[in-house]
Amino acid sequence: MTTLQPIAFVGAGPGDPDLLTVKALRAMQEADVVIHDRLVSAEILALVGPQTRLRNAGKEGFGPSVTQNDINAMIVDEALTGARVVRLKSGDPTVFGRLDEELDAVIDAGLDYTIMPGLTSASAAVAALGQSLTKRGRNTAVRLITGHDMQGYADHDWRALAREGEVAAIYMAKKAARFIQGRLLMHGAPPSTPVTIVENASRADQRIVSATLATLPAILAEADITGPALLMYGLAPRDAAATALPHVQEMI
Repeated sequence: MTTLQPIAFVGAGPGDPDLLTVKALRAMQEADVVIHDRLVSAEILALVGPQTRLRNAGKEGFGPSVTQNDINAMIVDEALTGARVVRLKSGDPTVFGRLDEELDAVIDAGLDYTIMPGLTSASAAVAALGQSLTKRGRNTAVRLITGHDMQGYADHDWRALAREGEVAAIYMAKKAARFIQGRLLMHGAPPSTPVTIVENASRADQRIVSATLATLPAILAEADITGPALLMYGLAPRDAAATALPHVQEMI
């Protein structure tokens, strides 16, 4: 009789291998198969064990993707063979990772699972700015928003986010930047509100692009962002010298 192993849903962090947790690394090195997202860096995938098979379950916003149903089936089918399966997700699996849909499929198949948190990209991005997500006297809450769910955007509380001092990390927002700008300006956000784009947070090719709410779409077009990027609304780089540099700054 085949002994079934619990499926490990593992956060790979934002891309820098040094930010991978010890527990995540151990799971990857002991796995028979790692089913990974498109955004998991090559440096992290290189850390799997010599016996480990890699399977790409990549999704691309507004582009060709492996369907969620196919990913669910891939996870379950591999686990039912008795393989030690790691489902490796960029960042933290509980943040905009469609984790619940995959857990439902695993539970429906009668399989056990474990969740190993990872560092979400917002934490890496705000660290790159030399800032914090919350600050006494400025904001007592921070919003994590996805730019991929346009229907959800329409129902968002833009008036609350437009208040002075509010902070948000907006994931997958490149294509929605003009919509975000319009909604916030419509609800009274100052055009001078800082918005910083962090591309490839924590990676060797990280870039920081400084903008304001007024200039956001134009600056994004000028910077030609091609990698995964977060919009850090309400935050500018702490380094005062950054304002004297070109919009695009390379990671040092």
